[in-house]
Amino acid sequence: MTSIRIASTADIALIHQLGKKAFYPTYLPFISEAQVDYMFHKMYDDRALLQQMNERGDIFLIAFENETALGFASYQLNYDGQQSSKLHKLYVLPDIQTKGIGKALLQTAEEQSRNAGQLNLLLNVNRYNKAVDFYKHLGYAIHKTDDIDIGNGFFMNDYEMIKSIK
Repeated sequence: MTSIRIASTADIALIHQLGKKAFYPTYLPFISEAQVDYMFHKMYDDRALLQQMNERGDIFLIAFENETALGFASYQLNYDGQQSSKLHKLYVLPDIQTKGIGKALLQTAEEQSRNAGQLNLLLNVNRYNKAVDFYKHLGYAIHKTDDIDIGNGFFMNDYEMIKSIK
């Protein structure tokens, strides 16, 4: 049985470990290894995760089956001063994708956001990521196309997707 709980700063090492196992297989098929390394360290080193939790206010969720961590998500309430949440991360271990863990994490983020008075959930997803279809299947629509300069000569070529959760 899958359970989902809110993470704390004590879970940073676990989030980093899960991220490393899921992040590289997700992006290496369509992004260079140099860019994947750069993105991973920029978003998943301990200091970055601590900043996301403490300064930006991201809420991290971790999915478990028994005592084994299977994936995680993070989202931010009132993103950009709006009454919308922003999903920043959703990763599930590659060997258990399609088992409903990602859907459960996303639905938990939607429910918690709705309970906090949010009207929409926004997310960015790489245009070449197979997750685009996953999000469409769960009711998200492409809102705009974005090429985001992340530094070091690298860009994230994303869709911004949105779903009404009110």
